[in-house]
Amino acid sequence: MPKFSRPFSITRKIAQLKETLKIDTQKIREKILQNLQAIFENAVSMAKGETTVNKETLNIKQRQAWARVAAYTAQVIQSIAKGFDEHQIDQDLAKLEELINEAAAKTKTKTTGTTTN
Repeated sequence: MPKFSRPFSITRKIAQLKETLKIDTQKIREKILQNLQAIFENAVSMAKGETTVNKETLNIKQRQAWARVAAYTAQVIQSIAKGFDEHQIDQDLAKLEELINEAAAKTKTKTTGTTTN
């Protein structure tokens, strides 16, 4: 049985960890991209007026809000496809959530009869 030096053993373990991280990162990225694609498709459907809320069609302002959600989602997808910066993804997802909440609030106000600016 050949003897290996301790530095070689440590280097080998680091290489294995890097490979594991690379594989796990790719799986995480793929799952995030799949979920973002679903969000994008739903937002596009809302923006086109193909989806109704409580059997009511969306007005122009509501559809514009969903178009903004779709556009920003596409930007996030592109960003994640280029690289995997966990901090940036957290920031992008927080902003996307904010846009979705704004669009949902505008959609909700129509069904309750109140108006927004």
